[in-house]
Amino acid sequence: MGDLPKKYKGAIYDEPGKISTKVVELDMPEPGPGDVLINLDLGVMTNSWKGLPAPTQTGQVGGHEGVGKIVKMGPGTEHSAVKVGDRVGVKWISAICDSCPACLSGHDGVCFNQKVSGYYTPGTFQQYVTGPASYVTPIPESLDSAAAAPMLCAGVTVYSALRKSNAKSGDWVVLLGAGGGLGHLAVQIASRGMGMRVIGIDQGNKEDLVKDCGAEVFIDHTKGNAEEEVKKATGGLGAQAVLVLTAANGAYASGMGLLKFGGTLVCVGLPEGDLQPIATAYPQFLVAKAQKIVGVAVGDRREAIETLDLAARGLVKTHFETIKLDQLTETFEKMHRAELKGRVVLDLS
Repeated sequence: MGDLPKKYKGAIYDEPGKISTKVVELDMPEPGPGDVLINLDLGVMTNSWKGLPAPTQTGQVGGHEGVGKIVKMGPGTEHSAVKVGDRVGVKWISAICDSCPACLSGHDGVCFNQKVSGYYTPGTFQQYVTGPASYVTPIPESLDSAAAAPMLCAGVTVYSALRKSNAKSGDWVVLLGAGGGLGHLAVQIASRGMGMRVIGIDQGNKEDLVKDCGAEVFIDHTKGNAEEEVKKATGGLGAQAVLVLTAANGAYASGMGLLKFGGTLVCVGLPEGDLQPIATAYPQFLVAKAQKIVGVAVGDRREAIETLDLAARGLVKTHFETIKLDQLTETFEKMHRAELKGRVVLDLS
């Protein structure tokens, strides 16, 4: 692949807890045993989540999904399924131990010894990154890199959430935050990939996007009564599953009232600030209606491959805009103001 530069560009969190990033020069890493070095073409935060085990460190390279080509193989990768020149993706969970109880039971997305891209592990807001040859995700040849990058975290997360909701083809599902980065992918996967009937809830200015993605019903949560409208659309019963894809405690509080008997509330979005319980998750109602609540952090390696396959087949298309490294802080500010539609892809070339 030619000589590699000694330095390259990346974006770090220079003031964690604030909306601030800084473009810096970084030293070229050397892939260790079992690792590969990836030249990233594309990468897809503020840190005020109180549930994290430790605050994000100053100088952390952010970003938790990215796509690029392998440019160097580390020791012990001679018999790997990937090789130099292959396009691969880096996921939010960038490395696992493959030996803990979670990994051994197929739940590698919650590996006890996981490495999280962009959190105490160098993320994808940089031109080069290392990753395990056994855990990077091969990108289908027919899938454009810019379309693939958002699928490696947002796409696989909502795909896994829909699977764990136990909703089936023909069932009604409600997606709270349907017009966001996760939401617009969830609408497509649910409606086009799984045959579910989708009710999308978001701000009114996202109605066209949500309906274009396949939602049968759109509800503007700033107007009217969402619970009444969901009941009306579902024959008075409510939805089989409600996915909370937004980082708002208010969305969680409204979610339980949208469920039918035997329904499932799926927790995906992580509210910022102080930890709060789900306001309307009353044990009496959960028991009386045989409802349940499940949490989904991210999918496993098999679900990542299946998600990319949906995209390669044209069933899911990411709505995104492309920016450069020096536009990152401005983009985070837009995200904080809830002005973004779909995803943002970072061009690292």
